Amino acid sequence: MKLTIKTVFAALGLCVLGSSVAAQSVNVTLSGGNPSGLWSLLGAGIDRAVKADDPNGVVTYQATGGGFANIGLLAANRTDLGLAHDAELKIALAGSEPFSAPITNLQAIGYMYNWAPMHFFLRKSVADEYGIDSIDDLAKSGAAIRVASNNTGNITANITTFMLDAAGYDEETIKANGGVLVRAGSAQQADLLTDGRTDMVINGIFVGHSSFLSVDNNNEVVLLSVPQDIIDKTNEVFGTGNYTIPGGSYSNQPGDVETVALGALVITSEDLAEETGYALAKSIAGNIDEIRSVHGAMKQLSPELLVSQKTLPFHPGAKRAYEEMGLLE
Repeated sequence: MKLTIKTVFAALGLCVLGSSVAAQSVNVTLSGGNPSGLWSLLGAGIDRAVKADDPNGVVTYQATGGGFANIGLLAANRTDLGLAHDAELKIALAGSEPFSAPITNLQAIGYMYNWAPMHFFLRKSVADEYGIDSIDDLAKSGAAIRVASNNTGNITANITTFMLDAAGYDEETIKANGGVLVRAGSAQQADLLTDGRTDMVINGIFVGHSSFLSVDNNNEVVLLSVPQDIIDKTNEVFGTGNYTIPGGSYSNQPGDVETVALGALVITSEDLAEETGYALAKSIAGNIDEIRSVHGAMKQLSPELLVSQKTLPFHPGAKRAYEEMGLLE
């Protein structure tokens, strides 16, 4: 009888052990941005990367207002994952607007890209007439320039304002010179320039993005350079990085142009289960071609880039996965 009871309990123990170590499928929501933008494509690529290891794994993409909104959702534990720019995270960590206090529960899964540079396009006729080839020429030129920046609430608008202020070309100066500052999204900026309603467009997106190609192909524009001291100040405040837009990227750009570039991360909160973060990071790094394939701009993505972010601590599960893969020490 004792042997029988021991055998039964042993069998039960094996059953319990077997169920406790069975890996659960990843089933998370990723909050992104525009439902038809690059971040939605990244969501689809991450979902495919997870499914490559586990057909039952699911990453559901949720369209939101963008990085600031995603940080807020994670701070309130209302989503599992989010996409956010490094510059948005710097603001969140400091508790600056639009946040009322520092956000302290954020952790990183991995960097997705760091090559979305700030572009300053100016109508060539204006640049030629006033001898403008750098953003620090704008204020002293005295030119009446109609300037289009991104919509308020978009991180590129914050960066644009900072960089123009650093160049002595704040909104008061723009108006004093007879110009005007207007707010418009990427596609609208291109239309405003083509329709003759603005002279300058500023945004931070990939080199060769469709909106920039529309600006370049339908207008005579030049790409203004950015002084190194403004690059350094911007990087310090926003966590952006140095970036060189190669000469020949646009029609009237014979030489390289130095500027700053934004990056974007997949982030989570400290509440995400360690095993979920582990499985997610392992699938992303191990099946990275699934993400590279979503858009030509993502070809540079590599496992090494995933772990190169310095803005947030890595989620413990992601950190363990990257250490096992030899990507982190």
